[in-house]
Amino acid sequence: QVHLAESGGGSVQPGGSLTLSCAASGRMFASYFMSWFRQAPGKGRELVALLSWSTGRINYGDSVKGRFTVSRDVARNSMYLQMNNLKSEDTAVYYCACGDYDPDTRSFPYWGQGTQVTVSS
Repeated sequence: QVHLAESGGGSVQPGGSLTLSCAASGRMFASYFMSWFRQAPGKGRELVALLSWSTGRINYGDSVKGRFTVSRDVARNSMYLQMNNLKSEDTAVYYCACGDYDPDTRSFPYWGQGTQVTVSS
């Protein structure tokens, strides 16, 4: 069992930056992935970034490439999302997810509670 806790959301003006954190408590297996998803009002869930816990390889969603950066702290079982040049369309609830990833359904067994990011002037 893994418990995920996100933090760092808030409100920012377009062009601004925010950093989200996700701390995992519980055992992290080498097969696990960690991921950031987001869901805007009235829209489906969107994959923001996918991190392989064993290799550190990261894949980004097309809409955030070049603006968002994922990093991790293995010792702290934590993952971070640095978001730069934020746009209004980045407004969403951001979720951290973890576990054995099912690419067909884009599902994870463990999810955080979500943190709101609002980009508005």
